[in-house]
Amino acid sequence: MHDELLTIGRFARLCRLSVKQLRHYDDTGLLAPIHVAAGSGYRYYAPEQARDALTIALLREMDLPLAAIARTLAAGPERRAEILRAERDRLAERIRRDQVRLGMLERLAEGGLPGYEVSLGREPERRLIVVRAVCTPAEIGNAVGECVSRLLPALGGVEIAWEPPLWGLYPLDLDERMEIAVGAQTPHGEGVPGLECEVLSGGLVAETTHIGPYAQLPLAYNALFSAIHERGLRPASAPVREAYLVGPEEAPQEELMTRLIIPVQEDTP
Repeated sequence: MHDELLTIGRFARLCRLSVKQLRHYDDTGLLAPIHVAAGSGYRYYAPEQARDALTIALLREMDLPLAAIARTLAAGPERRAEILRAERDRLAERIRRDQVRLGMLERLAEGGLPGYEVSLGREPERRLIVVRAVCTPAEIGNAVGECVSRLLPALGGVEIAWEPPLWGLYPLDLDERMEIAVGAQTPHGEGVPGLECEVLSGGLVAETTHIGPYAQLPLAYNALFSAIHERGLRPASAPVREAYLVGPEEAPQEELMTRLIIPVQEDTP
């Protein structure tokens, strides 16, 4: 039988892999040898296993998780295509996040930490018509867009004017699953059938204005939270608020204008 099989060394050379890689594939259950000698523990492979070995190496080079590779090898053609498309989408999302980080690093490299002007003031009470969504921090952008697509048609379908800008409401702590809301203020606090109302209490707030893509808002929040703590204040439990003064339908990404507002209170010992 050994004449028909390949030692791990020969099989590694055939597949342009290392012996260490093949042992790892065996240990993780991805590609087991056809035969393991009882006395010596030597591994033997069949030539027809080369395709799977090369496929594993190719997919690992693309950074696919071992579990996804195992499912790919075990699946039929249609299911295999579904798995690979899902991994393609995962990679595309990771590239998008990396591009966001790259943009922020470039901005920091060009000008250091952005010099946001943070001011203290008093915010009036606001009554907003809102729609809500539950999402992860990474899904905030899509969730906001979905909320806007529900809110604006509802506002347009009634004879009640609303006062720009649109508002985004977010929890102070970004949990793994969290509720966000997008709202609009009506002139006299009128309600809209089928939509919720939320009253934002007035009081002391810290605020700043961000100009640029929404993806770079963390830079503004960094400056805002730093200023709050440096001034002996602490964020209140009320929602963090974003007012979209200039939105994507009005200007390119570099000219978007967002007002960030955090209710605060004295940091007493």
